[in-house]
Amino acid sequence: MISESQLNGFSKAAGLAALASVGGLFAQAQVEDPSYTVELPELYVSSSHTATVEPASTYGAPVSRLELNPQFDLQVRNIAEAQGDVSIRGGIFENTGFRVGAATLLDPQTGHYFAEIPVAPEMLEGPGLLVASDNAFAGFNSTVGTVDYSWTEISEGGSAAVGFGDNSLNYQRLHQATLLSVEEAAVWGAEVEASRSESAGSIENGDHNFVRYSGRLQRVGESAQTDFFAGYQSKYLAWPELYAAPYGSNESDEVRTSLFLFNHSQSCGPDSFWEATVYHRRHHDHYLFNRASVDDRSFVHQTEVSAAALNGVQAVSDVAKINYMVQLATDEIESTKLENNFTSRDYTKVSVLPEFLLSEKGERRLSLRAGLSYDDTNRDASEVSPIADITWTNGDDSYYLSFSQASQVSGYTAIGGATGGLFASNPDLEREVSRNVELGATLKRSDWSVKAAAFVREDADLVDWTYSFAATSARSAKNVDIDTYGFEVIGSKRMGQLELLASATILDKDEDYGDPSVDASFYALNYAKFRATAAAVWRATEQIQFRIDNEYRDQADNVLREGDDAAFFTHVGVYYSVPEVEGLELNASVENLWEDDFQEIPGTPGRGRQFSVGALYGW
Repeated sequence: MISESQLNGFSKAAGLAALASVGGLFAQAQVEDPSYTVELPELYVSSSHTATVEPASTYGAPVSRLELNPQFDLQVRNIAEAQGDVSIRGGIFENTGFRVGAATLLDPQTGHYFAEIPVAPEMLEGPGLLVASDNAFAGFNSTVGTVDYSWTEISEGGSAAVGFGDNSLNYQRLHQATLLSVEEAAVWGAEVEASRSESAGSIENGDHNFVRYSGRLQRVGESAQTDFFAGYQSKYLAWPELYAAPYGSNESDEVRTSLFLFNHSQSCGPDSFWEATVYHRRHHDHYLFNRASVDDRSFVHQTEVSAAALNGVQAVSDVAKINYMVQLATDEIESTKLENNFTSRDYTKVSVLPEFLLSEKGERRLSLRAGLSYDDTNRDASEVSPIADITWTNGDDSYYLSFSQASQVSGYTAIGGATGGLFASNPDLEREVSRNVELGATLKRSDWSVKAAAFVREDADLVDWTYSFAATSARSAKNVDIDTYGFEVIGSKRMGQLELLASATILDKDEDYGDPSVDASFYALNYAKFRATAAAVWRATEQIQFRIDNEYRDQADNVLREGDDAAFFTHVGVYYSVPEVEGLELNASVENLWEDDFQEIPGTPGRGRQFSVGALYGW
């Protein structure tokens, strides 16, 4: 299967080749015409899957565009940008990877912090989605799916934004991008941003205080792009029963994340391309079970990860090419709660996926990919996984059948911590192995598109956090075997000034914990049996846009959840470009319009409603 995300990655080769001839002219045009216009993304299956652009509760983050997105299930604590678990196709948060460039950003402690990415959204293109054979090939320590981002090309301009709302919300942003040097051979640019936000929260004891700084230096040359990035964010967030439901505690978490990253992408011809990424990530968190008492169940962790990755495709003939991926990572953790010497680990993944053009007649093409991936660490058994898919394309339409296997190892909270207390680790957890069989199709026309897939996934030794009525003082990490059956369809339609997108997902699971003491699951069985989304963009005039996202879900029964198992969420945004002041946009937005208090994490209180108004001035 060649997915939309994979095609986007391979198409970088052609795009970078074109930069050699048009890059200098484009940069010069940017310098000569610095006028700023507010451009909001289109709503389309191959573009954006959500209508609303910025959150109503804080400044935007990479995770913001995942909420109410039919490709992802963002299970929110406080707000999406505070702490959100991202699951894909009924997996759990630990099964989801976040890839920036060629490398997956790893948090070895817990997947709760995977989405802590201190990068301004303007610097990233995406989110794309890697699933099935694409994830098995390019994902890293993520068995179900990967959220995929790439680095945008810097263009001249900047903006300043402010916002205010109920619940004492206020936020500010400053963003500036500059072309430093425009030459025939290369264009150098720099981009920086600073953002801050604070709020008392949509429910009591749900406050937050965020700060983010990020910047990069970029060189765009002949058939290549190089980015040097540094980012830092500090976040304080509070919420009742944030992680340790159902014990009635008012909890808090203070996290600080630093990321230093180098990325280089290079075209080597029309069908060959490679990208390399090197990064160092440091993450510090201080979790309080009782936010009013530092000495009462205080958890402090600091993780450091260094990694290097190479991803690409090399044509070997007119009908054959080799896709390849390598990522090496090493990590270590300092913790007040780890009770053994399991405090560091080295990871290796290598994937080789040959691709063959079996037949070609005009726009009709039949291609086959078949290969292997190899996963290993210095503390766990290795795993070799097969990957294969066959794809038939006819113009803009494609159909595929795929089989793949992926594997991963557990984070330190699950395998290396205390075997009792609030979070009971399990040192005997096995490597997780996931097998996926999938059949899908994508149809695209100028004004509509449809994408559908049916899959069966078999997860062996999936790590879940469970609850037992016989031991109510802790949630425990356990292996479970789960078979997941799923069907999803996403469709979009353009009708003049109106754009529509709708989706439906059906999931069912058969689970076996091999342990009769398990009475409830916090994550593996916290999934929507049926989920539907509907989004719309209406360009009422040249200056006014209305954008709305809706989600309905019927969640699987869970004895820990208080209230309904069904929910209906609506986010609305109104954007007005002021004609008298070039570059000025006014906006008003609301999250959770109907104030649905559905518990997205069983036992953790749901969100309230948040209104905000804001202004953005661009130059």
